Amino acid sequence: MSQLQNKRALVTGGGNGIGQETCKLLAENGARVAVADLNIEAAEDTVHQIEESGGEAIAITMDVSEPDQVVAMTADMVKAFGGIDILFGSAGGGSAKDGPVTELDLDEFWRTIRVDLFGTILCCRNVIPEMVRAGGGSIINMSSLRAIIGTEGQDAYTSSKGAIISLTRAMAVTWAKHNIRVNALAPGMIMTDRIKDFIPPDHPICQKMLLGTGEPWDVAHLVLYLASDASRLMTGNIIPLDGGASIY
Repeated sequence: MSQLQNKRALVTGGGNGIGQETCKLLAENGARVAVADLNIEAAEDTVHQIEESGGEAIAITMDVSEPDQVVAMTADMVKAFGGIDILFGSAGGGSAKDGPVTELDLDEFWRTIRVDLFGTILCCRNVIPEMVRAGGGSIINMSSLRAIIGTEGQDAYTSSKGAIISLTRAMAVTWAKHNIRVNALAPGMIMTDRIKDFIPPDHPICQKMLLGTGEPWDVAHLVLYLASDASRLMTGNIIPLDGGASIY
């Protein structure tokens, strides 16, 4: 398979879960992949799995919420691969400290905004000039089902993911003239190891997913489509991957 032959992909949060599964699938389809993660050992494990399957990848340690580290990450990838064609911002997520606005921990609110929203902005801010130089590219941001439907209990996370929807649409308009497509995913419950640790199977969102909860594999294949030329007319889209929860 070579849907992404000669493409260069940067995946944040690539050391585990959705990010790791996506890194491996992109590499299987011909992309050279930069696996960026706060945990360098996890990133190196992903790289090892890719190389064992005959792919090409590098590991980069960085915190998406730290401007200097994002600048360095971008430079490291350009040095290794000569440019960037694909960005998938998988890093981020909520925590059990989140809650309704009257109760949520304010430090957790700012942590979530800084990692999920500011981290997305920093990565796009640094990668877009490289895509312009390359003649175009595909950016896939990570929103959430919580940003589309009303849910309880994670208002910090909902705030950040809702902002990513608006950001994605604005960026799509701004950068279309440079052949840069910008889309966002809005997954429901994707059962990564981290999610399994604090979301019970009887959670209301799980119950709303008519086709059942998802696996990292499901997200990875949607990213592959959006990264490839098969989705060349798609930009500014917010795509639910929620087993029907957003219509029910």
